[in-house]
Amino acid sequence: MKFAYREGLGGGSPPAHSQLLSGGCTHPLSPFLGATFLVGTASPNRLPALPVVPAVFSNLLGTVYRCGNLNFTCDGNSVISPVGNRVTVFDLKNNKSSTLPLATRYNVKCVGLSPDGRLAIIVDEGGDALLVSLVCRSVLHHFHFKGSVHSVSFSPDGRKFVVTKGNIAQMYHAPGRKREFNAFVLDKTYFGPYDETTCIDWTDDSRCFAVGSKDMSTWVFGAERWDNLIYYALGGHKDAIVACFFESGSLDLYTISQDGALCVWQCDTSPEGLRPKAPTGWKADLLQGEEEEEEEEREEETTVRGKTAPAPEEQQGKVKYSRLAKYFFNKEGDFNNLTAAAFHKKTHLLVTGFASGIFHLHELPEFNLIHSLSISDQRVASIAVNGSGDWIAFGCAGLGQLLVWEWQSESYVLKQQGHFNSMVSLAYSPDGQYIVTGGDDGKVKVWNTLSGFCFVTFTEHSSGVTGVTFTATGYVIVTSSMDGTVRAFDLHRYRNFRTFTSPRPTQFSCVAVDCSGEVVSAGAQDSFEVFIWSMQTGRLLDVLSGHEGPISSLCFSPVKSVLASASWDRTVRLWDMADSWRTTETLGLTSDALAVTFRPDGAELAVATLNSQITFWDPENAVQTGSIEGRHDLKTGRKELDKVTAKHSAKGKAFTALCYSADGQSVLAGGMSKFVCIYHVKEQILRKKFEISRNLSLDAMEEFLNRRKRTEFGNLALIDQDAGAEDGVAIPLPGVKKGDMSSRHLKPEIRVTSLRFSPTGRCWAATTTEGLLVYSLDAQMLFDPFELDTDVTPARIRAAVRQQDLTGAILMAFRLNERTLLQEVLESVPWDEVEVVSSSLPELYVEKVLEFLASSFEVSRHLEFYLLWTQKLLLVHGQKLKSRAGKVLPAVQFLQKSIQRHLDSVSKLCDWNRYNIQYALAVSKQRGIKRPSEPLGSEEEADASDDDDTLHPLGEGQEDGDRQLV
Repeated sequence: MKFAYREGLGGGSPPAHSQLLSGGCTHPLSPFLGATFLVGTASPNRLPALPVVPAVFSNLLGTVYRCGNLNFTCDGNSVISPVGNRVTVFDLKNNKSSTLPLATRYNVKCVGLSPDGRLAIIVDEGGDALLVSLVCRSVLHHFHFKGSVHSVSFSPDGRKFVVTKGNIAQMYHAPGRKREFNAFVLDKTYFGPYDETTCIDWTDDSRCFAVGSKDMSTWVFGAERWDNLIYYALGGHKDAIVACFFESGSLDLYTISQDGALCVWQCDTSPEGLRPKAPTGWKADLLQGEEEEEEEEREEETTVRGKTAPAPEEQQGKVKYSRLAKYFFNKEGDFNNLTAAAFHKKTHLLVTGFASGIFHLHELPEFNLIHSLSISDQRVASIAVNGSGDWIAFGCAGLGQLLVWEWQSESYVLKQQGHFNSMVSLAYSPDGQYIVTGGDDGKVKVWNTLSGFCFVTFTEHSSGVTGVTFTATGYVIVTSSMDGTVRAFDLHRYRNFRTFTSPRPTQFSCVAVDCSGEVVSAGAQDSFEVFIWSMQTGRLLDVLSGHEGPISSLCFSPVKSVLASASWDRTVRLWDMADSWRTTETLGLTSDALAVTFRPDGAELAVATLNSQITFWDPENAVQTGSIEGRHDLKTGRKELDKVTAKHSAKGKAFTALCYSADGQSVLAGGMSKFVCIYHVKEQILRKKFEISRNLSLDAMEEFLNRRKRTEFGNLALIDQDAGAEDGVAIPLPGVKKGDMSSRHLKPEIRVTSLRFSPTGRCWAATTTEGLLVYSLDAQMLFDPFELDTDVTPARIRAAVRQQDLTGAILMAFRLNERTLLQEVLESVPWDEVEVVSSSLPELYVEKVLEFLASSFEVSRHLEFYLLWTQKLLLVHGQKLKSRAGKVLPAVQFLQKSIQRHLDSVSKLCDWNRYNIQYALAVSKQRGIKRPSEPLGSEEEADASDDDDTLHPLGEGQEDGDRQLV
């Protein structure tokens, strides 16, 4: 018996079991346990999870650009960037990023945006296309182009779009706003280029389009049947065409090649001079009422075959092009490949990017250089200009950079870069507002979970970062690295204020900080020791010896001064800081320990071992309380070059990342697999499996190999398929010494390197090969009643409000648990009666009210009213909540996160207003002062007048009334 339901497919949805329950309380983690992915099989030790509400993919951090083309939205305020097999929208006005809840089968190759900004066509490397609505952020249609597509472009009127595939260009009817069974209808196929087509550009009136090719030619095709323009081939270049652009309101053309040459082409005909072709063939016969065979005529109507050198009689009366000028971007002796270009037709601004990371701004058609700048040391892969021509977006695939440059003020609007290599570790701040990540590139990045942007990067480490953690205050980050140092960073001043080292150089594999933030510990990979430092003095306090293998993980108890260290010597040791760091207990395991973590209340310890087991221990009595066998839940895939099957290779795979949920009732586990598993600790069953990626561009994604790649000579995966491409590896020939003989294309393997649950209990994050994935609750379409009976209805709740039975109305509203009704009832309470109503609430409902208040802070404008509710609830029920601190802590931290965000924004606004008032008062003091006329009589008078003109700070020479006003 299997529970399998995939989102986005037809056939309805599984029944919500919460609607079938008449009473009782659901599991605290039940919103994460939905029917979106494969749940598992019904067996004696593995029960199917109840599909209540799915935890949905929320955002993708840590990666801002991978490959493909960038696009600006029609308003010019957002950048659409392809990230792997997903698409992220960066809102530059509101300083926020969001990833669309969809994914393609392979990495995204190109994105085409409709002129009105409502639709987008996303095409991956395999030729699969998604028609996406950017308004409702959902997939409308699936289509397969049966080949690799290089670019896609909508016509300016939005009626058609063109894709370049192989050496042809295909024009489709663009999907309209009405519902259509087949949204992609092929209109015409254009032949002409001998090599792959690379770029597309349309005229403003959508009458013609140009296509560039790798065979150094550019072709101009008519989008309709024109009598004097069917096709026109342009040469003049010595390398592949990178971009071609029409002049505004004209058929004049600019073509740019990879060797840095720009050709300016003039057309002898205006767009209005194009003559429609008279109907021939079956259309003419239909008009005359004659019936003839139509097969050949239809083929002629839907196919345009161009010739490089047409006959002279075919050129009579046709459109002609002539080359006006040819310019070169590279100076004499320089050879810098041109890799990307963009043209803004209204301002005649040409932006070109090069393989060295430099970009140029030119004004056409005079080819005047405005300025040039080096933005990276890798090739510029994509360029886009917004509608007003002020902002220019650059994407560098080599380093994963995304830059938005305002060329008039010469300043950055956005400057983001992900980790160059894979991310290794992450940690949440205590309030859940920030996430810190460390990568193999030696960088430590701090991300804002609300905006999705990285706001600070620390580069002090000279080798890969192996562990990151926050202190209890949330303003200090401690990191360990393979360079032999442990560093502490201050988030107030953004500096490295402590560097901890060992007496002998050693490589640190993990780091932990105690609950007070005063003791820092790190585990050594080569000396098998645990080092203890003081945060205040930076001195080495102690070196803990006893392990006989590398230290794999460290964890401090949240409530006691006990340190747990896991090692490859098949033991977990507990060290007591209060007892001079003596080993209080040694827990013997059946295999090498890979990860260790304490439950949030410190009463339980979970250990992941090399044999794919998760064991649970009581740290007080050193007794094992349970174990989970997770080998079959990992479900690893088979690499393309593996000699053994996935089933046999799974024996060597294990969970390498482990963490408890915020309430401590479940545990998350991940490792060398594309799945993240959630287990119920008490029942020891699999609650849910999350498939973190479906990207087939990564290795070890499929369980079975593709037999089409198996030949009698070996596996086709051994051959570099992208050899000779713009970013591919050149195949070295015998006798050729140029190039790197060892360069190869490698597919990164899917894996989960670190897992953390947010302290607020509403989301969790995982560092994977794809980036930093954040999953959060999906409570939009949720009916989850609490102790519901037949007497609780919306009508009775509103009647209780009218009768001023406010406490009873609130209790009934929370039992029905509908958000709009809860908001209506709470906001109907007068502000002077909030204290009375909050004191009459039962203890069971106080936590639910706090959770509702925390979520309301993010969307509501009634800030003072909800702050009053929060204050009265905590004052009245504070002592009772303190006795249940472990259970209430996630709700309180979620509340703290929401209030802190408002505090930051309101404090900035108040400071800005205060400075403006100070400036206005200072200026008003100067209005009554008469300035001396020119010229001044002496230098002393001039100096005195200069002193009078200076603005005095507020408080000097002011009256008390002004001070009270401020």
